[in-house]
Amino acid sequence: MRNFIGREKEQQRFEEIKKSYRSEFLAVYGRRRVGKTMLIRKAFNNSFTFQITAIANVGKQQQLLNFATALRRYDKDALEKPIPQNWFFAFQQLIDYLEKITTEKKIIFLDELPWFDNQKSDFIQSLEHFWNSWAATRDDIILITCGSAASWMINKLINNRGGLHNRVTEKMLVEPFKLKETEKLLRLKNPTIDRYQILQLYMAMGGIPYYLEAVRGNQSAAQNIERICFARDGLLRTEFDNLYRALFKNSDKHLSVVRAIATKSKGLTRKEIIALTKLPESGVTTKILDELEKSGFIRKYLPFKKRSRDGLFQLVDFYTLFYLRFIEKSNPLDENTWINAIDNPTQRAWSGYAFEQICLYHTQQIKKALGISGVLTSTSTWQSKQKQNGAQIDLVIDRRDHVINLCEMKFSIAPYIITKSYADKLMQKISVFREETKTNKALHLTMVTTKGLKQNNWAINLVQNDLKMDIFFED
Repeated sequence: MRNFIGREKEQQRFEEIKKSYRSEFLAVYGRRRVGKTMLIRKAFNNSFTFQITAIANVGKQQQLLNFATALRRYDKDALEKPIPQNWFFAFQQLIDYLEKITTEKKIIFLDELPWFDNQKSDFIQSLEHFWNSWAATRDDIILITCGSAASWMINKLINNRGGLHNRVTEKMLVEPFKLKETEKLLRLKNPTIDRYQILQLYMAMGGIPYYLEAVRGNQSAAQNIERICFARDGLLRTEFDNLYRALFKNSDKHLSVVRAIATKSKGLTRKEIIALTKLPESGVTTKILDELEKSGFIRKYLPFKKRSRDGLFQLVDFYTLFYLRFIEKSNPLDENTWINAIDNPTQRAWSGYAFEQICLYHTQQIKKALGISGVLTSTSTWQSKQKQNGAQIDLVIDRRDHVINLCEMKFSIAPYIITKSYADKLMQKISVFREETKTNKALHLTMVTTKGLKQNNWAINLVQNDLKMDIFFED
């Protein structure tokens, strides 16, 4: 792992945990393919006292056989022991082995933990007993649990209401790379790759390290997207169904919600989602939305000055958006699907929306560029109530220092030109926002673009902040 990228804060926290005076119970979670296992292996230098990875879609007995086989790799005495018939005895065998180890810290790594908890399994109860009756009474255990099914990790482990209630001592969400880490990774492949190319790759794949590793340094962004996403054997052509099936039971319902939300760029209300998917108005739908949100596929946000019931659910997973918009509808036998579509209206519309999502994911970098990192703020969107001459602002930064930044995001290959007609629209937006919100705060028009603005009278007179994509590549 010589070229391990990013995760400095997480690695620092792991170092602190190694020095803890007590036993530690870690829950590491995050989206599939985001690099959780690699992070843990790097932080502990692969030096585990015991490590096992669960097997997907198998029954209890197969998981127990998997456990016995893993234990025998560490403990020769386990060869003489029978394969446990339940998880209680499996953990007793693990205790027998650990009590023979004399190292200062005993590090146990249980990977893909949700897969152990199959139907009619006593896994959770046995894990509770292992921790409460043995590990927690000592000061030399580091138990690391990891899983891609974020909702399971949160609901059944971190927020457990039974014997594991408040037992997890550290929870760690591993998020996709931002553009800074993405640039570092891609420059290992091509030291001269420019940021516009990196931005294009990010809009299609997001900051998922596993996907980005498929990029070839001797190909352009368009060529890489063509090969990875549209070729018959492309990595991301077949990833979509596997992605959701691996994370959610009855994933068809989750997919129906994702497809519904994808139909509207600004997102849908809960009521609109139910109308499109025919899901019940009940806790079932609440659970599906919660699982998708905790797994990083959608976000719930409130429009400016709105109440919780007015919240909108928006699709924020870059790969899912790209798949539904382009890959799913493409023919794997067609050549140059993506390259031949460059700059057509559909691709331009997607580029604009994906760039907006990048801006929203990098809000902290926008605030830093504005010099307001230390100022209390709230971020939201705003939609005019007017049906005629209405307006929409995709990022509103409401500041404690009595300023509101109204952010306009524009993706273009060259410096963006504010024309007279667009300037009129901007002035209309600002006027309508002032009128409808009744705010007396100063309104600063903030343009966030790829290459900055071409300076003309409209840019000079209207825009208070001209931010380029380069800000996203900073801390």
